[in-house]
Amino acid sequence: MAVPSPGYSLTLRVQTPVSITATSELAAAVGRAGGSITALDVAESGHESMVVDVSCNTTDAEHGQIVRDALNALEGVTVRNISDRTFLMHLGGKLEVVPKVALRNRDDLSRAYTPGVARVCMAIAENPEDARNLTIKRNTIAVVTDGSAVLGLGNIGPAAALPVMEGKAALFKQFANVDAWPVCLDTQDTEEIIMIVKALAPVYGGVNLEDIAAPRCFEIEARLREELDIPVFHDDQHGTAIVTLAALNNALRVVGKQIDKVRIVVSGVGAAGNAIIQLLVARGASNVIAAGRNGAISRADVSSDPHRQWLAEHTNPEQFTGTLKEAMVGADVFIGVSAPNILDEADIEAMNQDAIVFAMANPDPEVDPIAASRHAAVVATGRSDYPNQINNVLAFPGFFRGLLDAGVSEITDEMLLAAADAISARVSQAELNPGFIIPSVFDPHVAADVAEAVSTAAAKNK
Repeated sequence: MAVPSPGYSLTLRVQTPVSITATSELAAAVGRAGGSITALDVAESGHESMVVDVSCNTTDAEHGQIVRDALNALEGVTVRNISDRTFLMHLGGKLEVVPKVALRNRDDLSRAYTPGVARVCMAIAENPEDARNLTIKRNTIAVVTDGSAVLGLGNIGPAAALPVMEGKAALFKQFANVDAWPVCLDTQDTEEIIMIVKALAPVYGGVNLEDIAAPRCFEIEARLREELDIPVFHDDQHGTAIVTLAALNNALRVVGKQIDKVRIVVSGVGAAGNAIIQLLVARGASNVIAAGRNGAISRADVSSDPHRQWLAEHTNPEQFTGTLKEAMVGADVFIGVSAPNILDEADIEAMNQDAIVFAMANPDPEVDPIAASRHAAVVATGRSDYPNQINNVLAFPGFFRGLLDAGVSEITDEMLLAAADAISARVSQAELNPGFIIPSVFDPHVAADVAEAVSTAAAKNK
C-alpha cells in the first residue's frame, strides 16, 4: 500500500469555527483520511471563526481530494483553497543566475565589462587554457538531456524534462558548490546531440549526460569522451553504478561475504545495468548473471549491440540460460534496475541464506521491500521512504567536484571505484547494520570525501 509522500504535499486553507479543539479535530480528520500532518498554522483569527493552514502529505492527487472531502465533512468547516506545495516550489523555476562580483560604480563596470574585459579576452585568445581559470568554465557543468528517458516517466521531451534538470543543478550546487545549468535539447538524433554539445563545450568544465535512452546514450557518451577535452559523465550509468557498489560493499560486510565469492543476479541491461555490472567486474565480482526481458544473457546470445555483447562475454561463467526467476534460485545478491513487481516473496526465499536484495526500480521496486525483508538479510531500494536508499546524489556532486579540482578530462574505473569506496567509508563499523549500509544523502562529508578520492585517483593516472 502506498504511503503519504512529501512529493504529494498539500496546504489546505480551512475556515473553522472557534473552539479549543478546532485544530485537533482538523488533524484527526486528516489522519482518518490517511494523510500525514506536517504543520497546522493559524493564518487568521476572529471571534466566530479562524482560518487554519493545514499542511499534510498524501499518496497522490486523488488522495488529496479525499483529504479535502474529509475536512469539508466536519461541521462548520470549509476548505477555501488547496495549494500543491510541490508545484509551488517549482513556480518560476528552481535556479537563478547571481553575479559573483559587485558592480557599484564606473570603476567596477570598467573592469567587469568594457574596456577592461578586452584584456582578459585577448589573454584567452592567446592561451585558450586560461579560460579554465578566467571564466565560469572553471566551476560549471552542463546537465544535458534529450528528455527521452526521464526518471520513471519515459520519453516526455526536453521541456517536460527541465524540472528534473533544474533539480539536478540545484543538487550540484547544494552538495558540492558546483555551478550547473540545464541544457535540454529539442532533438533525439545522436549526431545532432553530439554536434550541439561539442559546440557548447567552451563554456563548461564538464558535461553530465542525463536521462538519455539506451542504447543511444552509450554512443553519445563514448563519442563525446573521445572528441572533447572536458570530462563527460553519464549519471544514469556511472552515478548509479558508484552508489550501488558503495551499498554492496557494506551489505557484504553485514553478511560476511566477499564479492568474488557471491553469485549476483542483475535485472536490467540498459544504461544503469551495464554500468553496474562493469563496475562489479572491475571490483572483482566473478559470478554475475545479467538478465534482460528474455532471461539470462549467455555466450549463446550474439548481439550487434557491443554493450550486450560485452555482457555475453564477461558474465555468467556457468552459462545459465533460464529466466530471471530461475536465476534467483541460489543467488546471494539481487540488483534490480528494471521494472516493478517482477519478483515475489517466493523468489527471494529461493535465494541463499543471508541474501542481499537491491530492488531499485522507481517508483515501484522489482519486489515489495517488506516481503523481501522476511527472507533477505539486507534490503535496499531507490526510495526515500524505506531504509537504505541508493541515491545518485551521494555520487555525482562530489565526483564532478573532484574532476573539476583535478582538471582532468578522462574518467577511469579507478576513479569510479575510489568514489564508491569513499561513500562506503562514511558508514563506520559502529554504525553498520542491515538497515544502514549507505550514508544519508544529507551527510555533509560525503561530497568532500568523494571529491578527494576522485582527485587522488586522477593524480595517480597523470
